[in-house]
Amino acid sequence: MVQRNTWQRERVREALADSRGFVSAQSLHAALREDNTGIGLATVYRTLAGLAAQGEADSLQSPDGESLYRACASPGHHHHLICRSCGLTVEIAATDVEQWAHRTAATHGFTEAEHVVDIFGLCSACTQARAGERDAG
Repeated sequence: MVQRNTWQRERVREALADSRGFVSAQSLHAALREDNTGIGLATVYRTLAGLAAQGEADSLQSPDGESLYRACASPGHHHHLICRSCGLTVEIAATDVEQWAHRTAATHGFTEAEHVVDIFGLCSACTQARAGERDAG
């Protein structure tokens, strides 16, 4: 599905690019509402889905099952390390995962295997901050 390039779509794209890490459609809509754009939540959802389908945005499901998006920094298949605390996202190559996925699929007679691997944890800054909180407490 090709979306028309409207001012609303461009504004959602800009807001997504300005966001740090992955964001939900609801939080992106809240930021757009604060800027008095008049862009509705349905438009945000529709635009994010279109950007993800066209490879302009990464999309993943949070551990809570919520769809999250971010402006795609690199084209093609890739994986992420995502901080559960601050949202910092690092794109990673995962050669071992790629080989495992294709080998596992082939073992079970599957071809054209696709997969999604996103690793959630705490970045070093958030780990240090939590350690400091424990030491102070």
